[in-house]
Amino acid sequence: EWCVELEKMKSRDALRDRESTDRTCTCLWRGKPLLLVYCFVFLSLPSGSLQGYYERLLLDDLLKKYNTLERPVANESEPLQLAFGVTLMQILDVDEKGQILTTNCWLHLEWNDYNMRWNSSDYGGVMDLRIPPTKLWKPDILMYNSADEKFDGTYQTNVVVRNNGSCLYVPPGIFKSTCKIDITWFPFDDQKCKMKFGSWTYNGHQIDLTLLSEEGGDISDFIPNGEWDLIGVPAEREVHHYSCCPEPYVDVTFMVHIRRRTLYYFSNLIVPCVLISSMALLGFTLPPDSGEKLTLGVTILLSLTVFLNMVAEKMPSTSDAIPLIEVTILLSLTVFLNLVAETLPPVSDAIPLLGTYFNCIMFMVASSVVLTVVVLNYHHRNAGTHEMASWLRTIFLQWLPWILRMSRPGHKITKKTLLLKHKMKELELKERSSRSLLANVLDIDDDFRGSVPNSTTGFIRVTGNSIDDSTNYSYHYCLQTQRELQSILKELRFITNKMRQEDENQEVVSDWKFAAMVVDRFCLIVFTLFTVIATIAVLLTAPHILVE
Repeated sequence: EWCVELEKMKSRDALRDRESTDRTCTCLWRGKPLLLVYCFVFLSLPSGSLQGYYERLLLDDLLKKYNTLERPVANESEPLQLAFGVTLMQILDVDEKGQILTTNCWLHLEWNDYNMRWNSSDYGGVMDLRIPPTKLWKPDILMYNSADEKFDGTYQTNVVVRNNGSCLYVPPGIFKSTCKIDITWFPFDDQKCKMKFGSWTYNGHQIDLTLLSEEGGDISDFIPNGEWDLIGVPAEREVHHYSCCPEPYVDVTFMVHIRRRTLYYFSNLIVPCVLISSMALLGFTLPPDSGEKLTLGVTILLSLTVFLNMVAEKMPSTSDAIPLIEVTILLSLTVFLNLVAETLPPVSDAIPLLGTYFNCIMFMVASSVVLTVVVLNYHHRNAGTHEMASWLRTIFLQWLPWILRMSRPGHKITKKTLLLKHKMKELELKERSSRSLLANVLDIDDDFRGSVPNSTTGFIRVTGNSIDDSTNYSYHYCLQTQRELQSILKELRFITNKMRQEDENQEVVSDWKFAAMVVDRFCLIVFTLFTVIATIAVLLTAPHILVE
């Protein structure tokens, strides 16, 4: 009976448990379905993961006796083989004034750590580990020509270690390197900036630094820059021997070759400069009486100064190399050099091509202003202040007008007339109508003086005393007529002298004005040729014109 009662009790307990379980499941299905899902997922997982355990065990075994100061080689007499590469991601900035190149790069270091080898089968198939660089030996590779305040601009990432001991370390960073800017061909310039890497303390017998790729830096993921085009990143391995130390020192140098995109400078500096210089040529076509010749030249000179200041704000002052045509215009750089001295550092290598072109145009405009002053001076000269020298008359009134195909109305200039004037210079006589009139009056006066007295005396001898009164009257009449003629003659002489002087003065003024026109025409032709030749020379000497 006792056993039967015990079985009944077990049956009742089992029934209660089953009912409780049913109520619990019903509650989960009705009110908490997410909890059921979580329970299902949790129960589906294995009872435990051994991967974390094996990695922890492996790290403990590897790092338990590891020394980060020990160079990881099997034989101390052998150098550690270190492969080094650079992946250039982006050119952030090229500071011409500071001569600093800022880039975004990934360094790529590969070496084999003798102390970080294991059998993966002993550790649950673990093939690789990610270990912080502070817990491993890491080569002290730095950029020698760094311009960063912290010197090393890399971000410390984990080192990927494989079971055969190979270590991969790829730290990204923002690198600021010194770059010697050569602005001789600005804005058609190429720049080659070095990025020199090497071990700071190990020599070539301890670390054998080699290039990861003989082609140089990796530019497959390069992000294009708006101002510069990347031509390439060649690399070179160099071994140096110094007098202080017998050991060799190895470094690798990556040459970042970039080319400036010139469309911005061509459209915003060169084209306006050409237009302004063309306007300067128009100053020679203005008549001197307009009063705007000098104003136009000075205004254009000031506008060119503004353009030169724009160039000076970007360029460092330079003095190691000077283009050939720059030598001819050094005297015209006073204003420009004052502006440059206030804005640029005292570091210099060359004079930019664009600055050279602006200086040429500025020299031309300054010379045009000076020659405009000469033209105005010639135009307003007269006989009372200046007398034209014979050599000036020969050059500006004969030879230059003939060369420039210029002539005055009624003064046709040919080569034959020039030679004839040169031969007959001493025999040249000027005939005027006023002079002929004066000669006629003098002839009448002489005839009158010779004929009147003789006829009067003859008349007196023939007629006798009966006509004395008539004779006296005629004599007084002749004297009065003679005095009137002498007065008229004096006035005519004054008038003719005045007319002759005015004609001579007008001729001199006309000569000076024509000489001013000749100088204007000569300067127009010369400076037009100078501007065209300078523009073509600058464009042809540039390594490239436009870069798309």
